[in-house]
Amino acid sequence: MVRPARLVNIRALLTAGAVLGLGACAYLPPLPERPREVFTAPVTNRGHAVTEEQLRQITPGVSTRADVQAVLGSPSHAGTFSDDTWYYMSSVTQLRPGRSLAVRNQRVVVVAFDERGTVRELRQLGDADMREIAFVSRETPTPGTERTLLQALFGNVGRVGPNITQQQAPGAGPGGR
Repeated sequence: MVRPARLVNIRALLTAGAVLGLGACAYLPPLPERPREVFTAPVTNRGHAVTEEQLRQITPGVSTRADVQAVLGSPSHAGTFSDDTWYYMSSVTQLRPGRSLAVRNQRVVVVAFDERGTVRELRQLGDADMREIAFVSRETPTPGTERTLLQALFGNVGRVGPNITQQQAPGAGPGGR
């Protein structure tokens, strides 16, 4: 039979656990661009977000690399083989409880320069411009790393002492030279 005092302690522990578990959630009212989720993790802005006001300050054919860097800052990435294209990447992510990271909004601003260093093209890439990439989920096996349950349980039996990995030279025991 459970005593009443012990029952109160169990109830207090369960209540404290529930409160701590709900403490990681935040209430966000549903918005049109967000699915109806009542308790969700907070939204996180990642990368180098470029505003529309900043983009209006850059004029193709007139603005230079120095102008772009003064307005937008350093790029997130530059072209792989040449420095003629700068990329400013940003995304809005949200870690959903018990699920993987969800990307809510992803945007890339591409600034292309001509040979004189003047802005040739300024464009924005959104979700519709992204390509779907199929990842390969298989792994390359590494021989010799598979251990059975018995090897894992009894593998260290008989290995005792601090110097089990050091090998002693012949004749160099405790009573040797």
